[in-house]
Amino acid sequence: MHRTAHKTAVLNVVGLTPELIPHMPRVKAFADAGALATLAEVVPAVTCSAHATFLTGTLPREHGIVGNGWYFRDECEVRFWHRSDRLVAGARLWDVARSQDPTFTVANLHWRYATYSSADVVVIERPTYPADGRKLPDIYTWPHDLRPALTAELGTFPLFHFWGPNSSIKGSRWIAEAAKAVETRFDPTLSLVYLPHLDYALQRFGPDLAKVARDLRDIDAVVGDLIDFFAARGARVVLLSEYGIDFVSKPVHLNRVLRERGFLSLREELGLEVLNFGMSEAFAVADHQIAHVYVQNPARLGEVRSLLEATEGVGEVLDREGQRRYGLDHPRSGDLVVLAEPGAWFTYYYWFDDRKAPDFARTVDIHRKPGYDPVELFFDPAIKQPKLKAARILACKKLGFRYLMDVIGLDATLVKGSHGLRSRSEARAPVLITREPLRGRVLDATEVFGVILEHLGLEAPASAPRRGENLLR
Repeated sequence: MHRTAHKTAVLNVVGLTPELIPHMPRVKAFADAGALATLAEVVPAVTCSAHATFLTGTLPREHGIVGNGWYFRDECEVRFWHRSDRLVAGARLWDVARSQDPTFTVANLHWRYATYSSADVVVIERPTYPADGRKLPDIYTWPHDLRPALTAELGTFPLFHFWGPNSSIKGSRWIAEAAKAVETRFDPTLSLVYLPHLDYALQRFGPDLAKVARDLRDIDAVVGDLIDFFAARGARVVLLSEYGIDFVSKPVHLNRVLRERGFLSLREELGLEVLNFGMSEAFAVADHQIAHVYVQNPARLGEVRSLLEATEGVGEVLDREGQRRYGLDHPRSGDLVVLAEPGAWFTYYYWFDDRKAPDFARTVDIHRKPGYDPVELFFDPAIKQPKLKAARILACKKLGFRYLMDVIGLDATLVKGSHGLRSRSEARAPVLITREPLRGRVLDATEVFGVILEHLGLEAPASAPRRGENLLR
């Protein structure tokens, strides 16, 4: 029997937690008039894994997204921040919705794994890379004719304000305006809107309310405007966050630890060191407070594990049985998965001498680096006038010269906030807020799938987690 889905908008306000809501008047008013539940995060509590879990209702062992990136064993390469939907296994939320309402449509605004998906409308950042080596801000859209229309209406996507040392509210504001334009043009049943601005401020400063006060006000205004906009169009609005961010002060360089014991293989390129994954006996793919460690020789697995367990800042080392407890036992996962202790996080750094660091280390380069690098949020403090240097480099770019935007430092202690583990307190846990009734104050990340379907007035499959089960607690 077919149903008619109710119009719904899910606003993913990354980093939103109960501790921050009192300082966000529009969000607080929405929460006070509705219901709030905290989430027990999927592990790893990182963007790509969270999005895949929300949209499939399953854990990484099923959907396969074991982090923001991982080691592709067949190509011997580490890759981060892919966009293709084909990497995610399992039925999507909109597949279930269409089976009950054939008229159902969905718009994906910047949620991960958006390209080449079965979503009706897609907008996501994707720079253009001309053959001369430039990187130009741009977007991918489906339908394709939406790209020039959005660019004409809103201007070029502000890529360099979306991530990096210049990141600001401009990125999230552009996405919000794009969501409104898509809503007006296509009238989708479900709008998924990704608003990451707060995430970056919290990684810079940690949940320091004084230092992120302006960021809280900025994102609150954007979210409040979207709440009013979608409510005026009859939509049920859900505010959602993926993870909470806590203070950190201890960067841990796992690859340097492995290198000291001879596990890493490196080669020199133009006098700089590059990690040779395929010939390394063991190496770590760092992703915030979690790292996948790939061990080529099973006979040395115990030796690697003992070394990691003895490393300061490591909280737990998971073998396959340990990974099973977290639903992280997937072939893409490392042979060992390392969890940081509270206050610590993992870098991808593998060099001992900064003069030997690869050229991409001092740039914003999310695809070339073999691990997540939050230091990209900071200009190098050693550069007296970093914006002036960046302007000079951009001038060279415009004149057609090759350039290297080497304005990022190598001081990992700059980073004050991180995530990846389950929250240690309710105050810093992610949330789901709605005007609709919620049964229970704590939900598992897998249950978000069913909650969204219920807002749509549709039924979750019998296999989907039900509210209150709290599968991971």
